[in-house]
Amino acid sequence: MICAAICASMAFTSCGSSKESAYRKAYEKAKAQEMAQQQQPATQQVQEPAQQNTPVVTPLVESPAQATVTDNNDNVPVRSENLTVVSGAGLKAYSVVVGSFGVRANAEGLQSTLTKAGYNAQVAYNSERNMYRVVATTFDSKANAVESRNSLRSAYPDAWLLMKQ
Repeated sequence: MICAAICASMAFTSCGSSKESAYRKAYEKAKAQEMAQQQQPATQQVQEPAQQNTPVVTPLVESPAQATVTDNNDNVPVRSENLTVVSGAGLKAYSVVVGSFGVRANAEGLQSTLTKAGYNAQVAYNSERNMYRVVATTFDSKANAVESRNSLRSAYPDAWLLMKQ
């Protein structure tokens, strides 16, 4: 009976580190979603015009109108962090981060993989979070960064945008 109790207590205490890392990942994911929601603009209320007694005239349309579709990059969430470039040419205003690591060697490994794939990858360090960010691409405009992030998401589904502070 005593042996069973000891074995059960050892089994429960040995899972602590994996539970802690799972909780940390869940917390970071929830925090990222919260930041994304805070950065989205509040919905604007549309005021209806006052009714007037003017007749409504509907024009005849002979051919269908062509709609122009434009991307609205203002709704794409961007995280702002203070980083120091560890390895690379330097960051521009907007960057696409494809990996975050607590160990510098792991970040440099992903940087090497990206460099072999033709990217000008860089490693930057966030001292507040003690994390190494692997930046695949960096741009002056948000629109270009969003396009790059979208294309990188096929290989790196958790890619996100970073704005340099």
